[in-house]
Order: sequence, then structure tokens, then C-alpha cells
Amino acid sequence: MVKNFQPQLRLVDTPNGVITYTLTRKRVKNLNLRVGHGNEIMVSLPLRCPATQADDFIREKSGWILDAVRRRERRQVEPLPPVSREECAVCLREALERVYPLVEPLGVVFPPLKLRALKSQWGNCHWAQGYITLNIALARCPKELRDYVALHELVHFLHHDHGPGFYARMDALMPDWRQRRKALKSYSGALGD
Repeated sequence: MVKNFQPQLRLVDTPNGVITYTLTRKRVKNLNLRVGHGNEIMVSLPLRCPATQADDFIREKSGWILDAVRRRERRQVEPLPPVSREECAVCLREALERVYPLVEPLGVVFPPLKLRALKSQWGNCHWAQGYITLNIALARCPKELRDYVALHELVHFLHHDHGPGFYARMDALMPDWRQRRKALKSYSGALGD
């Protein structure tokens, strides 16, 4: 039984270069890999497994790890300007007003808008309660991306899940929504700011 629970910094030579990671032994069933803030690579290892198993895991996943680090770095390249709470409220309300005419003929009532600093979502629709929440970080993104998120949440009043009906409606109302969603991923570093 391993008694040392202290994190351990390890270096592994992989097909993609040397990778430094932090190894932590925990009461877990499987190896867990995470790329955290500052591109820190962390592995949780079951207590009874040898550290070499984590090294082998890093070697095996080195391509994925480097891709994840590159994606994080691209997100961090685009600094977003600060926006006051008042400016945020105005620009997110305007986004909702711009896309609302697309769903109004379908019977959607203009919903109350709430603003929050969400950690992992750009917005959400509380269809049962009749309101939408948008992430304040969205105010720092380009107008077409704000519009995409606002429409996405409005369409949830018609389709509560992400089933085929939801995507068909998005295709009909905003044919380029997939490109907008892809562009929005480059701003995900702003989530939780």
C-alpha cells in the first residue's frame, strides 16, 4: 500500500517531446488526466498502481495532451476588453431583441433576461419558469456570437433538449449557427471571468 499522498512532479519522454506532469495518488478506480489553468497537466492514480503506469498513460495520451494545451493557448491569445455591468446588460438585451423576431411567429413570448457570471455555460433557458440567463462574459464577445447564444436559448422554449428538432430549428433560423458555435469556442477562456 502506498502511504505517500503528496503530489509528485514527473517528467516523461514521449513521442511528442518531454511532458512534465503532476502525479497525485487518490482513492480512484481509474487513471484521470486533466489539463488545468496555466496548462498544468495532472494525473490522478489509484493508490495501488505503480507510477510507471501513469508515465505510460502520459506517453499514450501525449498527442491529445499537446492538442489540449494548444487549444487553451489559442483561447488565451484573444484578450477581451472589460465591460461594465450596465454595458453588459445593454448589449445582451440587444442581442436578445435582434434575434427574438425569428421565434416570435412560432409563439415564443419575449422572456425576462437574467445576467450571471457562469463558469461553464454561455447561457441557459429556464423554459419552465419562462426566463433566460446569459453569461456576462458573453458581452465581451463579438455581436454575431452573442446573437447565436441568444437564439440558442430562445429555441429551447420550443425544444427543451438538444434533439433533432432543436438542431433542425436552429438550421432553419440561423443557417450558419455551427460556424458561430465553433468561433465561440475560442472565447471559452472568458468563462468564469
